Amino acid sequence: MPVPRRFDRRPPERDLTRINERIRVPEVRLIDEEGQQVGILKTPDALRYAQERDLDLVEVAADARPPVCRVLDYSKYKYEQAQKQKAARKHQQQITIREIKFRPKIAQNDYDTKKGHVTRFLKHKDKVKITIMFRGREVTHPERGQMLLERLAEELAELAVVEQRPIQDGRNMTMMLGPSRAVLAEGAESRAGADGKGSADGRTTADGKAAADGRTPTAARAPAAARAARAAPVADSRAADARPAQAAARAADERAADERAADERAADARPVAARRAAARRPAAKRAAAR
Repeated sequence: MPVPRRFDRRPPERDLTRINERIRVPEVRLIDEEGQQVGILKTPDALRYAQERDLDLVEVAADARPPVCRVLDYSKYKYEQAQKQKAARKHQQQITIREIKFRPKIAQNDYDTKKGHVTRFLKHKDKVKITIMFRGREVTHPERGQMLLERLAEELAELAVVEQRPIQDGRNMTMMLGPSRAVLAEGAESRAGADGKGSADGRTTADGKAAADGRTPTAARAPAAARAARAAPVADSRAADARPAQAAARAADERAADERAADERAADARPVAARRAAARRPAAKRAAAR
C-alpha cells in the first residue's frame, strides 16, 4: 500500500516589506537615493518620484508617523542583505554541547574512559555538560558528586574552563566545561595552516619541496632518472647470466617429455603383444597333440 504524501499546509513565506503600490498610507516621509530627506509627500507623488529614477519606493519605518519610505533598487538591496547574512554565518562559530554522564561510585576504568571522551570533545572545541546521576539514597551524599566534578575539572585544567559550577538539580548534579583559550587558539592556527598550505603560485607539493631545497622541479626529478639509468645495465647483465640456465632447463623439460611419450607408446604396445602370444598358444598345443 503506497504511503500517502504529506503536504505542508503552511502558507509560503512572503516578503512583508511594503513597496511601490503596496504602500496604502496617504502620505509618507521620503528619503532619496542619496540618503537625503526630501520631506513629507503624498504617496502617489513619492511613487512618481521613484519611478522617474527607475527605482522602487520602499517602506523602511512603518511605525513612524508618517511612515518613512526610501527610494532604492529593492532587488539589489535584498541581494546585498543576503550576501551580508551569508558572510556573517560563514564567520560565526557554531558551538555544540555534548553530555557525559557519571555515577558517584564510578570505577576507575570507566572514569578514565569517560574522561577520554570529554578530552576529545574539548579538543574539537565543543562544550561538555557533565552530569552526575544519583540513585536511591545516594542523593543524600551530594558531596561525592561534587568531589568527582572538581577532580575532573582539575585534571582537565589545561583543556577546559569551568563555565558553570556544579549545581544540584533534583537527582542530578551538572557542571559545564568549555574549551580553554589555548585549545581555541590551536584550532585557529590549524585552520590558518590548512588555508596557507601550498605555494601562492599554485605549484604542486613536490615542486614546492624542490624550490625549498633550491632546486628546480626538473632537478628534483633528476636523481630518480639517474637511478633508473644506473639500474638498467645491472638488469641487462643479470638477464644475460640467466640465459644459459634457462636454456638448460628447457632442454631438461624436453628430454622428460620425450621419455614420457616413449613410456606411453610402450604401454599401448603391450596389450597387442599379449594378444598375439595368446593366439599362438592353442596352435602350438594342437601341433604337439598330433
